[in-house]
Amino acid sequence: MMDNLNFGVVGNCRTAALVSETGSIEWLCLPLFDSPSVFAKLLDANRGGYFSVVPVMKHEISQEYLKNTNILCTRFDCSDGVFEIHDFMPRYKTDNPGERYSPPDLIRYFKHISGKPKFFIHYFPMLEYAQYETECYFDNGYIKSNTANGTYDSIYLYSDFDKSKIINREPICLEEDNYCLLSYNQKLLVQSTERAYLKLKRTEVYWLDWMQRTTTFLKYNKEISRSALLLKLLSFHKTGAVLAALTTSLPEVIGESRNWDYRFCWIRDASMVVKVMKQLGHNSISRRYLNFIIDRMPDKDEKMQIMYGINGEKALKEYELPYLAGYMGSKPVRVGNAAYEQKQNDIYGILLDVIYQHFKIYETSLEHSEELWTIVRNVIKVVERNWQLPDKGIWEFRNELKHFTFSKVLCWTAVDRALKIASLLGQVKYVREWEGLRDQIKQDIWEKAWSEKKKAFTQAYDSEELDSSVLLIESYGFVKASNPRYISTVNAIQNELENNGLMYRYKNKDDFGIPKSAFIVCSFWLINALYKLGRKREAKMKFEELLSHSNHLGLFSEDLDFNSKRLLGNFPQAYSHLALIETAIILTSGEKSDDEKFLDLIH
Repeated sequence: MMDNLNFGVVGNCRTAALVSETGSIEWLCLPLFDSPSVFAKLLDANRGGYFSVVPVMKHEISQEYLKNTNILCTRFDCSDGVFEIHDFMPRYKTDNPGERYSPPDLIRYFKHISGKPKFFIHYFPMLEYAQYETECYFDNGYIKSNTANGTYDSIYLYSDFDKSKIINREPICLEEDNYCLLSYNQKLLVQSTERAYLKLKRTEVYWLDWMQRTTTFLKYNKEISRSALLLKLLSFHKTGAVLAALTTSLPEVIGESRNWDYRFCWIRDASMVVKVMKQLGHNSISRRYLNFIIDRMPDKDEKMQIMYGINGEKALKEYELPYLAGYMGSKPVRVGNAAYEQKQNDIYGILLDVIYQHFKIYETSLEHSEELWTIVRNVIKVVERNWQLPDKGIWEFRNELKHFTFSKVLCWTAVDRALKIASLLGQVKYVREWEGLRDQIKQDIWEKAWSEKKKAFTQAYDSEELDSSVLLIESYGFVKASNPRYISTVNAIQNELENNGLMYRYKNKDDFGIPKSAFIVCSFWLINALYKLGRKREAKMKFEELLSHSNHLGLFSEDLDFNSKRLLGNFPQAYSHLALIETAIILTSGEKSDDEKFLDLIH
């Protein structure tokens, strides 16, 4: 098992796979992102299953994405020859307008470069999270794999290689291009290397076309582009949901039990997704995600969840897989996430911020406007009943309720955005009614969340603990960056929570003890705050240092080790890459192009 998350990700907005820097597929769920795993070596090196290629002779391996795509190229320079594996999942336009071909298929295209390289293909699928043994056998021109007992499941491997050599793990000599196609479904058409190559090129064109429609920036464009491609890959094409991450149970700290399943859609991410994708020129993702959220809204009650399954599932029951060893021995391995039942009062502000953005950005029909306006009024009724109550907070404390400052500020945000929406729609009556509630919440926060001792807004009322989420109160408009209390809060949070250039979420004890790792998104939040305070040089230096801690392909997980800077937590993490894009755009907002600099000089 590697000592860092040096994986590439390939996918097609239906599911995705993690490919190691040595070309081994060690995580794949079929047919969907949240289905049981086919390969899970990531969570159990011995039992989990994998799909690797091992050269016979001495070799060097390098890896990169084909430019502006989600196609991963792993190059093997061997003493007996050179070849590349292009890993991808097909996604491209069909003859039907608006339709995309995105089957639950993974294709490994073997491109012959020179010589006669020999290698072994180690194909060890372990279906259903490796709960049962998986049998592999020849059947009608393909290798079929299915569970030996328990719940029946099956997959199909097609290839122009000698399939007996794959089954028997004998060396294979590559003298021309070849392919392996792994599918959840039995294929109806005859598969061939030529057909695989066509799918490769059509998929390449799809990603190139998508990137051509993506806004470009003067600085950090490479990092923004890779993050944008990842976020697109994490969007589920059927519903518009965006996953938090592709994996489950990658720990925040090696050997400890802070292991969660992140293959779900958190509503909290919605506001940033809508805003960031709009800035990148991809209105369709913003619209579809917004519609996903709106479709989850209950009718005139307050049963709104903080997260849903990618198909909108409400029950995300959490259970453990005790037979899996866990990532580097970090147990338990979990499926599902019990946090879906939690009450988190910040959700209301997130929702109304999203709806406000919708009214500002998009034209909408009268019927749709009325539907959204009904949601706004109902959410405010819920806020009126709940804003004074404690909750679990943004960090999802499992056994504790507090009056979290971030939750209170987001309740204020809900009312503030409702007022703005009411003004846009000419609903003067509600403006008068809600202004008093907004002022009441703000006064409550101003008095109870402020600590004279710390000279900062703290994590919660009646607490002296600090929390990185409080850095966001300026972003939501609660205070201006020039406000002395905000300046003092940023300084206090940085002094107390920054460690070795990275940020804790908080340092107080929670359900699992004292946090030990850096939360990547919090480091981006600090950079944003410093930039807005005018400490621009410091912010840019910190940003570029943080970028250097990504893996070899520019991808981030959820956490970093403070000392070694190894990636920790579920991977790749949408929130980290959303924050990366947002921060990069903020840091480049004052930059001038070379043409503009030249004009300044001659004038």
